[in-house]
Amino acid sequence: MAEPTRRRGRPRSASEASGTIQALDRALDILDLLAANPGLTLSEVAEEMGQSPSTVHRVLHTLAARRVAESDPATQTWHIGPATFRLGAAFMRRSGLGERARPFLRTLMEHTGETANLGIPEENSVLSLAQVETHESIRACFAPGTRLPLHASAMGKVLLTFGRPERLQQLIDTTGLARCTDKTLITRDALLEDMQRIRTRGFAFDDEERTRGMRCIAAPVLDHDGKLVAAISISGPTQRIGHEHVKTLGAVVVATAGDLTQALGG
Repeated sequence: MAEPTRRRGRPRSASEASGTIQALDRALDILDLLAANPGLTLSEVAEEMGQSPSTVHRVLHTLAARRVAESDPATQTWHIGPATFRLGAAFMRRSGLGERARPFLRTLMEHTGETANLGIPEENSVLSLAQVETHESIRACFAPGTRLPLHASAMGKVLLTFGRPERLQQLIDTTGLARCTDKTLITRDALLEDMQRIRTRGFAFDDEERTRGMRCIAAPVLDHDGKLVAAISISGPTQRIGHEHVKTLGAVVVATAGDLTQALGG
């Protein structure tokens, strides 16, 4: 099966339909791009966004003036700036979910020996909200703030399975099912079959579908109304998370997700 063509150009934005401020929308798109792909040059940002270098230059320097973006003079590359940490910290304080989950993540890490993670839905991706790293020297980690694909991560497949029914079709229509590795599920039917397995056993399994050499196991976290609010997972190298261990580790992840659900009143 041919690999899906990578989509270029600025993503379709709400401003095109809702009358919001197009320049601001463009600036936030660029900020999202830098967060996901640090170290891009101005010309690379312009190419990815489908905008002229002069337009992108003005946006980047406006963001830099507010310290939400910054350039590295030595390499002429751009990154998100220190002001984004303040904004992210404000979100963390407002949600409180990350701090409430941390003791459960630590327990999960200690029981499994692998890095424990918490993620929440964020448009067509998973936003990594909190993490407790394993003590092992070889580890599989993605820092808080990282976005993960819904269709190619254990936490993402949990959100697809137990979240809004229309989320899968929305993902297909807006961003498509990009191939991350040769094991990525890139068709609707393949994902639907996997989602049925997830419902049956209660947890999702990412078998090197996002990154070769890494496996993840995730389960849903619910609120007091029984609605999905997050996913909790462990991630580790394939040599430690063997297929023979998945069922046992999955039971531990499900139990920990259930404990956090109860702590949230679910």
